[in-house]
Amino acid sequence: MSRPTGRVLTLLELLQSGGIRTVAELADRLGVDGRTVRRYVDHLIDLDVPVEAVRGRYGGYRLGPGYRLPPLMLSDDEALAVLLGLVAGRRAGLMTTADTAGETAAAKIRRVLPERVARRLDTVLESLAFTASPGEFATPDAAVLLTIADAVRHHRPVSIRYTDRDGRRSERRLHLYGIVAHSGRWYVTGTDPEIGEDRTFRLDRIADARTLPGSFEAPVGPGPAQRVLSGFATAEYRHQVTLRIHGTVEQIRARLPAGVASVDEPEPAAGADPETERWLRVELRAEQLDWLPPVLASLGRPFVIERPDELRGLVIALADRLASYARQA
Repeated sequence: MSRPTGRVLTLLELLQSGGIRTVAELADRLGVDGRTVRRYVDHLIDLDVPVEAVRGRYGGYRLGPGYRLPPLMLSDDEALAVLLGLVAGRRAGLMTTADTAGETAAAKIRRVLPERVARRLDTVLESLAFTASPGEFATPDAAVLLTIADAVRHHRPVSIRYTDRDGRRSERRLHLYGIVAHSGRWYVTGTDPEIGEDRTFRLDRIADARTLPGSFEAPVGPGPAQRVLSGFATAEYRHQVTLRIHGTVEQIRARLPAGVASVDEPEPAAGADPETERWLRVELRAEQLDWLPPVLASLGRPFVIERPDELRGLVIALADRLASYARQA
C-alpha cells in the first residue's frame, strides 16, 4: 500500500470515529498540509464515501449517511470487541433467524485480521469458558424485529400474526412500548387497545408485522423491562401462590425476583424507616410447586402460606427430611 493510500484510509478511520474534524486537526494527525487533506477528502468522495464539508468557525469534515456501507476501519481492540460481541450474542441466544449473518460477519472480520491480532483473539476464545450452555432458543425474524423496533420508536400501531404457546394463531392490533431481551429470548410489550390491557409477546412467535397508520401516546409508569417481568409474575399457571413474608423487599427479591413474584409494598407509616422488616404480601404463579420449599427455606425469614395447602405439605415434608438428615451421625 502506497503512503498516500495509507493516509487516505487513516483519514477514513478518523472520520468514522464520529463528530466534526477540522482541517488543522486532520492535517496534524496525517502529517500533511491542509491542501493535501482536501485532496484526500476528494479521493474518498470519488470512492462514494459520503464525506460532508461543514462551514463556519468550527467547521471541517464529517462522515455523512450514505446509500451503502463505506470501507469500515477498525482498530485491533475494536475488531476484538466486535468478534467477542458476536460470540457472546450467539451464546446468549440474542440473534435473529439470520444466524448465518453473524457467522459470515465474524468470518469476514477474521479473514482480514493481522496474524498477531488473530492470535490474540484465538487466545481469548480458547481460554474463555461459559457457565451456561449455548442458547438453543427460537430466534425472531430480522424483518419482524426491525419493523417492530421502528413502530416502538415512533409510537405507531402494528398488526401482527401471532402463535401462542398452545399453538393458537391470531391476528392482533397492538400499541407496542418496547423490546426486551430476557434469559436468551426476545420479548415485546405493549397494549392491546381492543381490551385495554398490557400484553407481552415472544418475538420468535410473531410470523408477520405490519405498521399501521396513526400514532399513540406511550404510557407513563414502569418501563418495558419491568412490564415484561411483571407479566411473567402474573401469567396464568397451574398454581396460584399467596404468601406473607416478614422482611424487607430487598431480602425477598434476593430469592424471588420480579420475573417470578409480585410483592405488595404498602406505604410505610409516617416517619417509619422503609427498610424496616415487616410483613409483606407476596403472590406468584407456578406450574410446579416442588421448587418453592427450598427457596422459602433459603430466605431465612418467617413466612405464612395462605394458599395453596399443597405447598404447606411440601414445606413440612422438606423440614422433616432436613431434620432427619441432621440427626444422622
